[in-house]
Parts: sequence; structure tokens; C-alpha cells
Amino acid sequence: MRLSGKIAIITGAARGQGAAAARRFVEEGAKVTIADIRDEEGKQLAAELGQATIYQHLDVTSEEDWAAAVAETVSIFGHPSVLVNNAGILHFSSIVDTTLADYERVIKVNQIGTFLGMRAVVPGMIESGGGSIINVSSVEGMTGSAYLTAYTASKFAVRGMTKAAALELGKHNIRVNSVHPGAIDTQMASDAMGGLEIDMAKVGKRVAGLRRVGTADEIANLQVFLASDESSYSTGGEFLADGGATAANSLT
Repeated sequence: MRLSGKIAIITGAARGQGAAAARRFVEEGAKVTIADIRDEEGKQLAAELGQATIYQHLDVTSEEDWAAAVAETVSIFGHPSVLVNNAGILHFSSIVDTTLADYERVIKVNQIGTFLGMRAVVPGMIESGGGSIINVSSVEGMTGSAYLTAYTASKFAVRGMTKAAALELGKHNIRVNSVHPGAIDTQMASDAMGGLEIDMAKVGKRVAGLRRVGTADEIANLQVFLASDESSYSTGGEFLADGGATAANSLT
């Protein structure tokens, strides 16, 4: 049980990568607060996973929601020792067609939501003697992508905030790392395209290394490592899980 004794808050955990992380964390012995705005799906997942989990409504852009999520976690399980800032949104648009409202919406969820999450859990982690914060960035936090200006900006910001927080919080035994998934088979891209079905096999053929898309479970396995004491000397790091996409240059 690699996460025995760990108490985690996972955002965007009602489905996709967040739900996969919640399942793996429970399998490895953690207590988990499943946090999301998708209340029905989140409650169903909590019921499926049993007494090791609770569901908490959390809009990551809301300071009040963050305070409530931390308070509920503390009251049921204790101070969170792990935070997975997984919640995020994707927006496809050319620069000239990206409205200010669309840009701000992506920044608020992906960037500000991550900042608020870190700020909310740090006092309890300091009081408890340490913890692990896992910020989900993206390959777009390492390299740019056309038609993803807002998303790319937000994920570069998550990468930078991770490093700054790692330097600041190391003296408190709080580790902060970023995870950078590549093409993962979830509903996120389809949602961003207005529900349009995407041929993920075709997408996978464009991945320079493994020539396939990844699964949510593969990202969850990496997050288990970062949440566990196995990664006790890892902080400020960038952990890529992109099938080799960023190993290529444009001529590959």
C-alpha cells in the first residue's frame, strides 16, 4: 500500500484522469476527497470507491469553495498530505478568434485554480510536517501548439508556479512537481470541440515515440509515485508522460 496514511484532494476527479487517479490512490491505501463541479458523476464515483472517499463540490476558481473543500477534508480524514491539481479546460481557437472572455476562462481554471489550490493546502501541510503537491500541466507546458494560445499560456504558468513553490516550500518538507501528459484518451478534447467525436487512433499515429495515445491510468500511475514517499527527493521537477512527443523535432 504505497499511499497508506496519505490524505489527498484530487480536483477534476469526477471523470477522466482525475477519476483514474482517485481509483489508484484508493487502491494504494489513501483517503481521497473527490473534488469537481460534476456533482452527479463525482458522487457516483465516491459511492463506488466507498468509505475511503468523500465527494466535495469544488469550483477551483472560487476561494470559498477551496476553503470548504479543505475544511471538509480535515473534518473527515485530517489535513491533506497530497494535492493533485488536475482540473483543467481546453479551448481550441486561432489567436484572432479567441475572445478575452475565452482566454480569461482558461486562465482562471487552469492557472488561478492551481494557485488557489496550493495556497489552500499549504498551511495544513506545514502544520502536519510536509506533503506532496502535484500540478497537472501538459506537453503544452513544454512546447507551443497552434490554436491553443490560452491553454498553452496557462500550462506554461503551471510549470513556472510549480518551480517557484518548490523552492519556497522545500524547507517545510513540501514537495511540488508538475506532470505533463501528452495525448490522453479522455473526453477533454471532445468537450473542447463541442462534443465532436475525435479519432484517437489517428491522433496516436502522430505521436513521435510510441505512436499511440496514452491512458488515464498511465498518468495515475505516475501521480501515485509522486504522491508516495518513493519520490521523496523529487521536487520542482517536470515529469513527462507524452509517449515521446516532445522528444521529436519538427522534421521527425
